[in-house]
Amino acid sequence: MAPSERTQVGALWGARFYRPELFESTEPFLVLFFLGSLLAQSIAHMGAVTFDMATGTVRPSPQIATIFGWPDPVEEIPLQELLAAVPEADRQPLEQAIERCAANGGPYRHEFRITRPDGSTRTIWSEGFQDHGTPTAAAGVVAICQDVTDRRMAERQLAQSQKMEGVGQLTGGVAHDFNNLLTVIIGNLDMLAEWPGADARARETAEIALKAADRGADLVRSLLAFSRKQPLQPRVVDLNEIVMETDHLLRRTLGEQVELETSPERKIWLTMVDPAQLQAALINLAVNARDSMRQGGKLTIETGNVVLDEDYALQNADAKPGAYVLLAVSDTGSGIPAAILDRVFEPFFTTKETGKGTGLGLSMVYGFIKQSNGHIKIYSEVGHGTTVKLYLPRSETTAHVEAPATAAELDQTGNETVLVVEDDAMVRDFVVQQLRQLGYRTRLAGNGREALAALDDGSGIDLLLTDVILPGALTGKQVADTAQRRQPDLKVLFMSGYTENAIVHHGRLDPGVLLLSKPFRAGDLAQMVRRAIAGNQPSDT
Repeated sequence: MAPSERTQVGALWGARFYRPELFESTEPFLVLFFLGSLLAQSIAHMGAVTFDMATGTVRPSPQIATIFGWPDPVEEIPLQELLAAVPEADRQPLEQAIERCAANGGPYRHEFRITRPDGSTRTIWSEGFQDHGTPTAAAGVVAICQDVTDRRMAERQLAQSQKMEGVGQLTGGVAHDFNNLLTVIIGNLDMLAEWPGADARARETAEIALKAADRGADLVRSLLAFSRKQPLQPRVVDLNEIVMETDHLLRRTLGEQVELETSPERKIWLTMVDPAQLQAALINLAVNARDSMRQGGKLTIETGNVVLDEDYALQNADAKPGAYVLLAVSDTGSGIPAAILDRVFEPFFTTKETGKGTGLGLSMVYGFIKQSNGHIKIYSEVGHGTTVKLYLPRSETTAHVEAPATAAELDQTGNETVLVVEDDAMVRDFVVQQLRQLGYRTRLAGNGREALAALDDGSGIDLLLTDVILPGALTGKQVADTAQRRQPDLKVLFMSGYTENAIVHHGRLDPGVLLLSKPFRAGDLAQMVRRAIAGNQPSDT
């Protein structure tokens, strides 16, 4: 590149990066560091070209050869030879932009794709301006070309991540309201199905309605999983054990047409995860794989130890460097077109026929992995199959923790006093009705302020049963903390269909917290109330 070209290119890039407001409010050395970092990142993937419009030739800098994937730098080539690397759809707009710049003098800014000799595709951002320093009388164009493939990929990943986050917040809010409604519906249908005076037809009708309501509850749970608002109860587990425990169930589910092969890492690292949710995720992936292999095929489940480095994290915006335990599920099915691969984790998006799926299976897996501080990656090729890789963080604890033993069933009746704090009147009435039938005395409150007033009136409360999310300034957790400072022996049971961050942190329930998840049945309420009063707290592992 001639000295005049270097000066022009430097001026162009200086103008691009220079921001006066930085110098007004920032220490100069920080500004220089900022500009230096930007330039260092850009120069590694940037080159310059001079277009001589009269001769139809191009003089590329040595960096252009690297960007275009040429084996050796060249001093001069025909313009059409350079444009041959540009796909037909991008070629004419680029050529017209260069011609307008040479003729009119105005700078051009254009983004286009190129196909390298090895078949790979890269995205190039080019900026150019008229140059009168060409050997011929006609004006030429001097331009810089920068490979922005990785940047555009990161931008797409960030945009997709933000989109998923927004959808997650929306679905979480919807799930909260639906869980309140389903609590009342399921609870009353449950009572109707067991009503002593009901005939067989009435019980059958109630059971059918219950099945439909349970399906609705499953859908809401999937939404909560996607929005990362389900209350996980992780413990330190051996991933191979989870796979082996699921193996027999998968063989029955997949059928004879699908060959199942497991390939576990012999010395697998331990991970902290909710084993029930991980098993559900594995089954979900296996069923999706089966549905993509209509004529039969092979499903392979692999486990392994993986370290994701900084380079991988730079290419995958939602991944963090570190040690992970890998669960990979691969099939030989029909595969997923590249055009829709980025959408497969969105709720209600499905590639199955109408009526064949809810579109919540993969979104549930996505939300569970994210809430578990993991990473998920999908690879697919049409006609060759799909691989989904789940990366779960390696546990810092080296001891394998067994599942806590199931406590013996307790007497579900009682005569203690329970303060029910719930702002939804229908849910509150249902809970109070059930508790009174079990023999408990009840007090009612619609918000945190009313709850604390009831605790202070000297009536003697044995159990605080409170929703997590309450109207007003106090959450259920804040009410419980204040109440236990005033009455240290007070027992607490939370109920919620949407936990937010009040009692769940880092993807798991806070230590010592008992939670009754909405929607729940009368039997669930009875067992959890008795367990809370008896002081049977969950394990903190």
